[in-house]
Amino acid sequence: MIDTYQAILLAMLQGLTEFLPISSSAHLVIPSLVLGWPDQGLAFDVAVHVGTLSAVLLYYRADLARMAGSWFGSLAGAPANADSRLVWYLALATLPVILVGFIAGDYVETRLRTLPVIATTTLLFGLLLGVADRRAGKAANGVPLRLATALLIGLAQAIAPIPGVSRSGVTITAALLLGMGRQESARFSFLLSIPVIAGAGTLKVWELARAAASVDWLLLGMGALVSGITAYLCIAAFLRLLDRMGLMPFVYYRVLLAAVLYGLWLT
Repeated sequence: MIDTYQAILLAMLQGLTEFLPISSSAHLVIPSLVLGWPDQGLAFDVAVHVGTLSAVLLYYRADLARMAGSWFGSLAGAPANADSRLVWYLALATLPVILVGFIAGDYVETRLRTLPVIATTTLLFGLLLGVADRRAGKAANGVPLRLATALLIGLAQAIAPIPGVSRSGVTITAALLLGMGRQESARFSFLLSIPVIAGAGTLKVWELARAAASVDWLLLGMGALVSGITAYLCIAAFLRLLDRMGLMPFVYYRVLLAAVLYGLWLT
């Protein structure tokens, strides 16, 4: 069982890496390999997922309230608008990753969570993010989000369960390659995280209930709080700085991280 210090660090790592395009799995594997820390356990995974989900819900609370009102209004016969259509786009884009999770979830967890896989995907999808960012930098205006665009971003998200890919990274990359602007790509990626994190958290809660293991509620509460605060600050800072610095700093970071992971694997 992890101690308080380990829990705080892991919760901060989860909060930072959940929404930045740098892969949470690539970072969470390092403490156990380098420092010999024990596995954080299923209950702690649930707690930090609750924290990051709370962060994105809080940050986009006004958008979500407006989207919900427009969507329910459209169901009642009101004209569809951008907000009500966005709800449908998010639902459609979530379906591919749900199917992949049901079909290949166990295989990913047991066969692909290895250092060479994580290092390789961290590098390759980091370089692809760089290509997408360079293309976005040359475009004067991004194209608007449409149904086909949302579906293609959802198909890209379907490979996110592979460790090292980064869910936010691959969805932002896909959106940029499809012609969307940086801010619009990041916003859709973060909103798309809501059903994904909620679904993954629900499955983990179900597994935890079946395991009937003892729970340290104080440690879990602290993990949820730390990951939530870190994730909220991370989202706010990322969106504020995105247009100014672009995504290339994260590309360079991923290349460096991949080199570290390859080094750990070889040694």
